Amino acid sequence: MEKSGLLKEYEKKAEDIKKRLESFKKLGGEKYIDEFMFCLLTPASNAKKCWEAVELLRKEDVLDEKTIKDILRKYTRFHNNKTRYMMNALKNWNDISKKIKDEKGKMLRNYLAEHIQGYGLKEAGHFLRNIGKSENEIAILDRHILRNMKESGIIQEEEIKGKKNYLEIEDKFLEFSKELGIPADELDLLFWSRETGEIFK
Repeated sequence: MEKSGLLKEYEKKAEDIKKRLESFKKLGGEKYIDEFMFCLLTPASNAKKCWEAVELLRKEDVLDEKTIKDILRKYTRFHNNKTRYMMNALKNWNDISKKIKDEKGKMLRNYLAEHIQGYGLKEAGHFLRNIGKSENEIAILDRHILRNMKESGIIQEEEIKGKKNYLEIEDKFLEFSKELGIPADELDLLFWSRETGEIFK
């Protein structure tokens, strides 16, 4: 898509996109764990289904391994691994939440990607965007974003070959957002909405 077409589409959706991002920033710290779990579940799975799973988990009085696994198997792929990741995160949540409180942006994204089981650069970036702490410094390079980057002529292929390549493509995404004059978080949601027809999370 040409830049002019993308900018026209942005003009139509900008208000809704900005409102969505503002809602992320207003989340209280007690809601961070919901978003944290959501981003643990989304790899190779449907985002809406993953959020349904999080809403069900929130209603449980006790989150033991069996309860988590029974819910996840109905809503997400690789539920055994993701149950293990979730149990580990719950066990270490006090330390994780302190880190989230003290840091933000790329520094926090990189820490989470390196230290949290089940998180890579994409998942950690997704989480920070969803709690309003990404600072427009990161790209969430999922298949929707990569496809739109290719269509916009930013990259040649929709494939990431390791961490170094992820960071290289991220730099291209951030540079493109500057050229357009659209903040990175808003461009992400614009691309996402083009793929899914809605502005979700």
